[in-house]
Amino acid sequence: MLRLLGTVLALAVVAIAGVVAYAATLPEDFRIERSAVINAPADQIHPLVNDFKAWPAWSPWEEKDPDMKRTYSEPSSGEGAKYSWSGDSEVGAGEMVIAESEAPSKVKFDMHFKEPMEARSTAEFTLTPQGDGTKVTWAMYGKNELLSRVFCMFMDMDKMLGKEFDKGLAAMKAKAEGNG
Repeated sequence: MLRLLGTVLALAVVAIAGVVAYAATLPEDFRIERSAVINAPADQIHPLVNDFKAWPAWSPWEEKDPDMKRTYSEPSSGEGAKYSWSGDSEVGAGEMVIAESEAPSKVKFDMHFKEPMEARSTAEFTLTPQGDGTKVTWAMYGKNELLSRVFCMFMDMDKMLGKEFDKGLAAMKAKAEGNG
């Protein structure tokens, strides 16, 4: 029995080492991106992403935990504005700071996730004129530490977060077009 337990334990260690070794070969950089065309001018859309207090009208994470604690800096918009959140296991905890704001074409954020896992990334909204409307691109990018790469072996982060980006862009579209 002891020999069997030792064999099982050795196999488990080899399997874990194999998973970690494989994860180490995965790309360190990641990028998740989605776009939507909104039938509104960029100067009407820019305030929706440039002011953290406007986010509850379209952000897909706002409805996941209605009891989430939110803290806004004053001012709550423009470069240097800060938003912190703390919620249940679905939204976790963290903070965002607007690193760049170029009205009406771009807003870039430094993101610091504290829970459920420590991570840093950059999020960016770019607004580009397209026909009578504006193409809004929502991207998040950064570096995946080894533990994150192991996690990504079992969870498709692009599919998981991309679905939320699509949902947020649809809500932003409804809000900017006067339907939400």
